[in-house]
Order: sequence, then structure tokens, then C-alpha cells
Amino acid sequence: MTWYAYCIAERNAFPELCRHRRPMPLVGVSGLFGNQTFLFPASDLAVIVSEHTPEDAARMDQNAAKDHARVIADCFKLSTVLPFRFGTTFADDDALRRSVRSNQRHFTANVERLRGKAEMHLKVLMDDTCPGNAERNMTVGQQYLTSLRESAARQRERQSRARALSVQMHRMFLPLAEEITCKRTDSGKMLLDIAHLIDNKTVERYQNKYSSATLEMKECRMQLSGPWPPYHFVQRHSASPLHNA
Repeated sequence: MTWYAYCIAERNAFPELCRHRRPMPLVGVSGLFGNQTFLFPASDLAVIVSEHTPEDAARMDQNAAKDHARVIADCFKLSTVLPFRFGTTFADDDALRRSVRSNQRHFTANVERLRGKAEMHLKVLMDDTCPGNAERNMTVGQQYLTSLRESAARQRERQSRARALSVQMHRMFLPLAEEITCKRTDSGKMLLDIAHLIDNKTVERYQNKYSSATLEMKECRMQLSGPWPPYHFVQRHSASPLHNA
């Protein structure tokens, strides 16, 4: 039987697994395509899975990806979780047990590091003040070289502004860890995508800081979501044969 895997959780968070070594239904949580989810015990961990048929594999789409995230979010309410990538499957019970067993130390360390923590997701949109210069009377070669220099200068300035803003955000929110990306949107804006790792107990304080930040930084449009499972802060093990889809 092929298993579709959603996440790894702490086995002791599910009392029903205390005396069982076989997969048990996870009551109240439906998986992809309405399939029943199961708690698959593996040493001190539990893997949340559902059965996966060839028909299921053929209809994986955006709605399935949303269901994948929903299951992880539901499990996050009960335990520390280590999310699997969307589409992760294991051919049978033995393949799942071997993978968990071979990475047991890595998974356990991740669970310990992320216990009691959550991810907040912050998007910051601001005007790009580095537009291209107007064309001047030059030869084709001069225009090309000038364009390259100006493009490099604009990119350096954007990076400098993004770093300054990310430092400002760090000082304002004081996360335990952070992951930041910056890109220029099609509309000509600059978008900072920020993931902050925080303690579960400080979610309300973080939200209050966000409210203050939206009032102070009127030149930016900000959007906050969370708390989420710590997607950006799970340390991937390069040697883990987890994605067998």
C-alpha cells in the first residue's frame, strides 16, 4: 500500500498510540480527496499519512496542495510538526519505516528545536525608487554598456534598501530566526517576503507589534498571516530519501 505523507509529529502527543504499533485513524482530520488520515508510529515519532492510489496521483492539483497544508495545520494544533513537501509518498510500510529510522536523529533534533514555536509570515510591499533612466543620444554599443551599468546600480540600491528594511523589521519584531526574500513585482513594486520564527506564547505580542508597524511605516503596505507550522525553519536533510513520488 502506498502512503501519502503530510508531516512528522511527536508520538506522545497522541495518547491513542501508546499501546499500538500499527497505523491508527486520526479522528476528525480528512486528507487529500477526503481520504482517511492515519497516525503511523515510528519509534518516538508519528507520521501522519493517508492511503494513496494511482488515481489519486493522477489528480494532484492546487486544491490537493491546499488540503496538504490544511492537514499539517490541523496536526500543528496538537503537536510540533515537521512538514513534508507536497507530493511526498512512500511505497509501503517498510519504505516509510526505513526512511524514518535512517533519519531518526535528524528528525528528533528538529522536533526538539522547534517545539513550542510557530512561524509568522509577513509581506511588505513598497515603491521601487530605482526606475530606469531615460534614453539618451548614444550609439547602440554605448546604450548597451550604459544599460548594464545602470541595471547593476539599481540592483545594488534595491538590495541595500531591502537589507535596511529587513534590519528594521528584525529590530521591531525580534524573531528567534528569520528567512527573507526580496523581488520586484510586475507592477514595479518591491516585495519583501519575511518568515519569522517565534515562541507560541508571543503570538499576541507579535500581532500587536504588527499593528504598530502598519501605523509607523505608512510608506509600506504590509500583510500578516499566521501562526503557521514552521515551514521555513525545518532543516532539510540532503541525504533523506523522503520524496518518492
